[in-house]
Amino acid sequence: MNQSGPIIFLSILFLFILFLSWYVFQAIRTVSMGIDLIRIQQMIKWSYWAFMLSLLTWLVYKSAQVFATGEFASSAQTLSSVFLTLIVTQLVIVFVLFGEDIIRNIQAISVFAMNGAKGYSFPSRTVWVSVLALTVASVPLFSFVYGIKYGKYNFKVHREVLYFEDLPEAFDGFTITQISDIHSGSLKDHKAVASGVQMVLDQKSDLFVFTGDLVNHRADEIEPLIKEFSKIKAKYGQFSILGNHDYGDYSSWPSPEAKKENFEKLKGQHAKLGFDLLLDENIRIEKDGQSIVIAGVENWGVGFKEKGDLQKALKGTENGDFKILLSHDPSHWDAQVKNNPNPVHLTLSGHTHGMQFGIETQLVKWSPVQYRYPNWAGLAEEAGSYLYVNRGFGFHAFAGRVGIWPEITVIELRKGKKPDSIHLASAKN
Repeated sequence: MNQSGPIIFLSILFLFILFLSWYVFQAIRTVSMGIDLIRIQQMIKWSYWAFMLSLLTWLVYKSAQVFATGEFASSAQTLSSVFLTLIVTQLVIVFVLFGEDIIRNIQAISVFAMNGAKGYSFPSRTVWVSVLALTVASVPLFSFVYGIKYGKYNFKVHREVLYFEDLPEAFDGFTITQISDIHSGSLKDHKAVASGVQMVLDQKSDLFVFTGDLVNHRADEIEPLIKEFSKIKAKYGQFSILGNHDYGDYSSWPSPEAKKENFEKLKGQHAKLGFDLLLDENIRIEKDGQSIVIAGVENWGVGFKEKGDLQKALKGTENGDFKILLSHDPSHWDAQVKNNPNPVHLTLSGHTHGMQFGIETQLVKWSPVQYRYPNWAGLAEEAGSYLYVNRGFGFHAFAGRVGIWPEITVIELRKGKKPDSIHLASAKN
């Protein structure tokens, strides 16, 4: 295996954080200069660098472990959480300081142009700007601390009412609860998980669906939580699909046979949970002599495993059937589903987690993941085909959530034309 790639990556990462740490140090040094005792000034400076260099060493060591094992274990998640908290906090400080540096350079050029080198000195940093930088940076710092400690279990219910003129009459008012991306290997607080499961049960929906990524790497990760998640029952059944993490592609295996054995065990775990796993197939839900189709594909995603077969999943259905598709990756909807000749009315996805970081208010909806996925959370619609992207029940890589909270989705199907007064934005409880 070629080791040059990881070595180059880790070297660049180390140097980048070292540069940011040096820049942040300018603010700390400027503020500490206001302290009269030189010994305390020196103690602050040495303590800062001792902490940063220790953290950088740990970061490189753990990152090397991830590259070597191919797995993002719990210790690596802890590391990534510390790293993201650090890097975002540092970048905020650097942003403020850099603004001051631009002004300082403009002042320096102006003074030099007027007076020349005689008596010239470069403008010093101002204490108040350094204090401002450190103060502003405390906002993301405490937000990340909250997100790591509490935010990752801060479950929210999002509700949507969707209108379809061709919905069978018997299914008017039919409700579906969706969760996605359990990532059971990351869920260590089983009491918090139980509260999330209870929120699912409290919805008393007609149908339950799970849209993939049951585990991070290995099938046995769900074992401690099977009893809890198997409590989820719905009158018309519980259906599930696979996500990209469920295939074991992000883990090292002693042999192809071991990987295959894990995959077969993973599929069996769905049965233990009481979920009917749909593998490029569909099933009809009957109600009062009428029916709708629930179809499920294996994972299909741009840049990920493109294994799912949409046409196979819809085999036996007709254009006039009302169809709901479970497809883990929302990029599938854009690439194949929304313009499929055999129309799909509603696609339920997950996968993005909303990157577990962002801002969602009545006025602003932003996450870095939007630069990769145009539909990354909530509802999208095109030509009468709807997509809903669940923000995920669990978490992975970053062991927290900031602004993008874990989600339980409740969708109500209504027959008829959407009233003008209905707003389709998510309603949060």
